[in-house]
Amino acid sequence: MNAMTDVKKFAGEPAAPDLETTRKFVKESVAKAAKAAWPPLEPLARTSEPVPYPAEALPAVLLAAVREVQSFTKAPEAMVACSALATLSLAAQAHYDVSRAERLTGPVGLYFLVIAESGERKSTCDGLLTRVLHDYETQQQHDARVEVKRYEADHSAWEAIRSGILESIKQAAKSAKDTSQSELALRRHEEMKPAPPRVPRLIYSDFTPEALTYSLSTKWPSGAVISSEAGSVFGSHGMGKDSQLRTLANLNQLWDASKLTFDRRGESYVVDGARLTMSLQVQESALMDFIGRTGTLARGTGFLARFLIARPQSTQGTRLFTEPPSNMPALAKFHDRILGILEAPVPINERGGLEPQMLALAPEAKAAWVRFHDEIERGLGKGGELQDVRDVASKIADNAARLAALFHVIDAGIGAISAEHFESASIVTAWHLNEALRFFGELSLPSGLADAGMLEDWLLNYCKMNATDTVSTRTVAQYGPSRLRDKTSLTAAVDELIGHGRAVLITAGRKREIQINPELLGG
Repeated sequence: MNAMTDVKKFAGEPAAPDLETTRKFVKESVAKAAKAAWPPLEPLARTSEPVPYPAEALPAVLLAAVREVQSFTKAPEAMVACSALATLSLAAQAHYDVSRAERLTGPVGLYFLVIAESGERKSTCDGLLTRVLHDYETQQQHDARVEVKRYEADHSAWEAIRSGILESIKQAAKSAKDTSQSELALRRHEEMKPAPPRVPRLIYSDFTPEALTYSLSTKWPSGAVISSEAGSVFGSHGMGKDSQLRTLANLNQLWDASKLTFDRRGESYVVDGARLTMSLQVQESALMDFIGRTGTLARGTGFLARFLIARPQSTQGTRLFTEPPSNMPALAKFHDRILGILEAPVPINERGGLEPQMLALAPEAKAAWVRFHDEIERGLGKGGELQDVRDVASKIADNAARLAALFHVIDAGIGAISAEHFESASIVTAWHLNEALRFFGELSLPSGLADAGMLEDWLLNYCKMNATDTVSTRTVAQYGPSRLRDKTSLTAAVDELIGHGRAVLITAGRKREIQINPELLGG
């Protein structure tokens, strides 16, 4: 307080407020007036609100790599994390299984489904994080080239001899001569059929179910389907009306590492002891089309229930250019750890299947898993908060154990899986469960409310990233959710937000802007 203010105060004259006090008074007055001008907020009857991805629960090596890649790509953090975890899942699944309890064992491979619009940079994230997988696969194929050539020559010779024996049997039969010696020679020759060398084939981006299972049976028993345009997967021939049930059942059994037998006209084969990871990004419209085409199958068979679902808020419109980093040390450390897992001897038995090492939960981790399992179970009952996602929730404790095993492996853990690793894994899987609640909960809403909820999510994210409370309808039509880019759908969604006191439409000439209720932006 200056000298003049002191004199006025001493003389009994009221002191003039300082500048900071004035600013505070004006700000509070404007806020009160704005709040009074808005009608009360009405809920959109949504199942669950979005929460930030719990990246801090990831092991240090994973977290550092995710943050480094996200800083460069500016993709949604959850999307980057799913790419990293899928990379780890593919590397580890050939070497480890996990035991949750007595007679409750299974693989550690995970299925991820990221619901996002095209252009969210999943391809870039996958390219950075899975590069170690591609490099390893290429190197293994290069190292095996001599062995592969030898096999091809041996197989060609074997086929030629087999053809000769068959021809001799055919000619003898025509002349009514004895064929017993030739038949014996054929049986012995079949036993000498050369086996193809086992050369790692890890990543499938575009596949048919038949080609995938055949490759897992005859080439390499561990692989991953990784696609940033999974609309082609959900719309593939294998998902057609006549084959969708069989395809979904096969993918379910691969998640469980179950035995599959295929009888084909040309060649029969068995998939026994194979492991599969899936990491898919699909546009919501393509996923909705798939769910519509398959009816109750996609959920009734438990196919979608096996996925850890993420529907992150878009970062498009906020990804201003930055120069690529000259090096990425955290990503390099992550790659080194993944390569160390890949280079360990793969436990393949004489049938060509995997026999991974079994990881168990430490007693404290087992107790934590039981608590997590029972908490989920209580939410499945009638009236419970998980009633609408019973299928997803019923698999979440299994997925939590798998993820805990992966955290144990990336941290180079020794012995049993620790309670710390399970607690961290349960946080991440609970987040994915909340995402499933959001997505499937909105499926049960009337389309107008579902669209309004989708629009509000996008508007809030845009406003927070751009420090504003208004967005032009033209911006939404250009960059917003694809389902709302036509005028009719966008107008209906905006009307729902207005009717629930969550937004207003400001019109100035031909310009139309959506203003968000300040309460939704934290005042």
